[in-house]
Amino acid sequence: MVLGVLLVVIALVVMLGIGYRANRSVQESRRSGNGDGELASFGYKQELLRDMGGFSNFAISFSIISILTGAVTLYGYGFNQGGPAVMGIGWPLVTIFVLMVAASMAELASAIPTSGAIYHWASILGGPGWGWYAAWFNMVGQVTIVAGIDFGCATFASTLLFGEPTKAQMLAVYAVILLSHAVLNHVGIRVVAKLNDVSALYHMIGVGALIAALVYFGPDRNVSYMFETGFSTATGPGVPYWLAFLFGLLQAQWTYTGYDASAHTSEETVESRVKSPWGVYLSVAVSSIFGYLMLVLVTLSIKDPNAVAAAGGNGFMTVIEQAMGGAFGKAVLWMVTLAMWFCGLSSVTSISRMMYAFSRDNGMPFAYLWSRVSPKFRTPAAAIWLSVVLAFCCALADNVYAVVTSISTIGLYGSYAIPLLLKLRAQWRGAWSMEDNGPWHLGRWSPIVNTLAVLWVAFITVLFVIAPSDVQLTDNFTLHYATGTTFATVFALLTIWYVVSIRKQFAGPHLGTYAKVRERIRQSA
Repeated sequence: MVLGVLLVVIALVVMLGIGYRANRSVQESRRSGNGDGELASFGYKQELLRDMGGFSNFAISFSIISILTGAVTLYGYGFNQGGPAVMGIGWPLVTIFVLMVAASMAELASAIPTSGAIYHWASILGGPGWGWYAAWFNMVGQVTIVAGIDFGCATFASTLLFGEPTKAQMLAVYAVILLSHAVLNHVGIRVVAKLNDVSALYHMIGVGALIAALVYFGPDRNVSYMFETGFSTATGPGVPYWLAFLFGLLQAQWTYTGYDASAHTSEETVESRVKSPWGVYLSVAVSSIFGYLMLVLVTLSIKDPNAVAAAGGNGFMTVIEQAMGGAFGKAVLWMVTLAMWFCGLSSVTSISRMMYAFSRDNGMPFAYLWSRVSPKFRTPAAAIWLSVVLAFCCALADNVYAVVTSISTIGLYGSYAIPLLLKLRAQWRGAWSMEDNGPWHLGRWSPIVNTLAVLWVAFITVLFVIAPSDVQLTDNFTLHYATGTTFATVFALLTIWYVVSIRKQFAGPHLGTYAKVRERIRQSA
């Protein structure tokens, strides 16, 4: 129990300390008259509608993180791996390091505010090749996160509708959810921004209502239960409890994904050098608080741990049914399902902007298609529809949910780490100075925070690659260690493609005024 409480205190100190330091830098920048950056400085014209305010920018990342999605759909997985300690100890442990990743990314979002975000950061700091890999890692992660979110939503919805849905019913509900997200994103950023605002408020109110309901029905266990270790259904030869517990961190780590959306919508955000980085950072900070409160009450409401473990992917539903039962429990589950729908809507917005930005630099096959902007709605329509089609294909095989969520986590955090590592290298060489930062930065804290962020990403990548995961592809063939095998295959194919074709012809994004920064970094090598 002492360890859990200590981690919670450390997480709060890190959260407030980073927020205080960044806010001081923003205030100093405003006093010196450092204004918002112009997209033209990167050599692009303004095609997307710049109409998103600070709260809407925060809301899109907060909605994608969606504690009512990630922490819920993988609740059973986390509980199976490490029991209640995954919630009580694992959540604050992951939070500490994710806050550092988010702060490091927020610094770059302030310095280089474009839709390409991670792709542009890596290209400026390391060159076209680094940018190309970062873009593909990010797109693989974002497509699979859309699949994970919307398939989780479809699982809840179809179970509530049909009881024990068939695969055809599940896929039909999944297709309808993806279709609704594609249509709304196609119609325009104003509609989606308003829905994201509603989503952020809905998540806060929804978590509050869930907590109040669980308090009303009365938790069954003492607070100390949150920090109990030893319970696991995943231990066995070669997998001791501590390792199973670490595998269970996927629940929190997958929940904390997609907050780069605030950076991807920089070109649609007013005063983007300040509001986009705050969107990146605050979406993680606020989610961590609401998420922990929810997990505490849910876990303390467990009546039968063995039944929750046996429920697998329906572990959260089992807890709610045990705690509330009847119509009230079903109403709560519908509330959670709607939150997942909002989460998926924001995720499609994010991936479509990444595809659009990468395609306008000819980074994707048939780039001229995916870089098209609807003249009526001023949205990247083709990229929107491509993203939902690819997401649908990700869920066609059976028993792939844990693999899809693991790959999305590895892909996204891998793309986050590339520009952070390159920035550290540039700072060490003296090629990136304080003058290159945007208004939102951490000053002297930056190298330490960046280093810890990169080390954490390296740790979780190895952890989830080696995690046991079996997928039954056919009646006679099971793919063992599916996450690691799939990730290695994707990486190998990307590398072959890059060496054979891309390396000689891909010029990367327009750098505009940042060409000077790129040249300075190149010469420092």
